[in-house]
Amino acid sequence: MTPTTGTEFTKLTGVYAIDPAHTRIGFVARHAMVTKVRGAFNEFEGTAVLDGDNPANSTARVTIKAASIDTRNAQRDEHLRSNDFLAMESYPEITFVSTAVRQTGETDFELTGDLTIKGVTNTVTIPFAYEGVATDPFGNVRAGFEGAVTINRKDYGVTWNAALETGGVLVSDKIVLEFEVSAIKNA
Repeated sequence: MTPTTGTEFTKLTGVYAIDPAHTRIGFVARHAMVTKVRGAFNEFEGTAVLDGDNPANSTARVTIKAASIDTRNAQRDEHLRSNDFLAMESYPEITFVSTAVRQTGETDFELTGDLTIKGVTNTVTIPFAYEGVATDPFGNVRAGFEGAVTINRKDYGVTWNAALETGGVLVSDKIVLEFEVSAIKNA
């Protein structure tokens, strides 16, 4: 899908559901100050109301199941679900609700909204690139978007860490949230 301009944005107008089978909501954190650990959330749902004529009128909402965290390491995942990190027993969901959309370039947008993790809400602005629109073999109109934003986990009350003998800490404070979204337009 190659992005185009003009009338293609108009075709985006409508209500969309995020397709979890073709969407990745992931994250990257520094580990032991020497490498990165990547993970994703496997259970989420979301909707977007897109206004192709006036993107500023668009909205988005996403709900993520905290228990669906997956770093490909069962022991680490259990620790991330615990009170040291996401406290999923008390806070089973992570949510994002948009408050503003601003077009910043031909195919670039900033999505601003309220991100709630572990019961703490902060405003974040996520730069997104529009990747295109296509009709799949089943007749579904799909729109693609990619974005990423860096947050400080301590801003959400996620403060656990361990000091390293060589200096530094086990887990970085800064976490990159990554979004590769395929959304299906409602009929």
